Amino acid sequence: MSYWTDTHAHIYLGDFDPDRSDMMERCRDNSVKKIFMPNIDHTSIDRMMEVEMKYAGHCISMMGLHPCSVKKDFEKELYQVEQWLSKRKFSAIGEMGTDLYWDKTFWEQQKEAFKVQVGWALKLELPIILHTRESIDETIELLQPYVSSRLTGIFHCFSGTLEQAQKITGMGFFLGIGGVATFKNGGLDAVLPELGIDKIVLETDSPYLAPVPFRGKRNEPSYIPIIAKKISELTKFPVEEVQSITNSNAEKVFNNN
Repeated sequence: MSYWTDTHAHIYLGDFDPDRSDMMERCRDNSVKKIFMPNIDHTSIDRMMEVEMKYAGHCISMMGLHPCSVKKDFEKELYQVEQWLSKRKFSAIGEMGTDLYWDKTFWEQQKEAFKVQVGWALKLELPIILHTRESIDETIELLQPYVSSRLTGIFHCFSGTLEQAQKITGMGFFLGIGGVATFKNGGLDAVLPELGIDKIVLETDSPYLAPVPFRGKRNEPSYIPIIAKKISELTKFPVEEVQSITNSNAEKVFNNN
């Protein structure tokens, strides 16, 4: 597999409006063939669909409700997600999950939205793409009732402990590893050497969390090889093996989309 997969990139956001075509050309130059795009809420759907249409076969949409968009009216947001899921096939339910970093006000609503979207994933046999900022343990607990089911997916932007990583992979989920792996105090230097690469996929979370040496600037999928190189250094697996295994894992998650 002589190409790369970015399993999580918001390249439909306005950050890319000035140079999206150039950015996609850099992706091609760096052999980033597949880019999976997670939805946020009703405001992002049209833009995401437009990018998917323009770059058909390269940019692939998910459908879900981001936990930071779960407010008092979250049922209305979920209704729109459900309507879209009934119209066409998506690669995953996402970006969904939990967030205890920005706002704890709607925690109960977040848990309800989580359960609803897991229900759709099981019904449609789709993976779930999980946001878990400051809430990894809480999310693991929410998933416990579904361990014996066929539910799978990705803990996106993983930056937790080895113990948490082992619990997650033991439940049949994969870990999304991105630019944090290159950060001096990111913590993954203590996790990845012990964990290996059998249960990880690559992501950028563009336009956020650019890897070193671009930290603090806009991220983009063409930086995936930089992340892979760091993972290779930490795990001692050759870059080619990191590429092959993470691509294979992405195919397992997304059912060859």
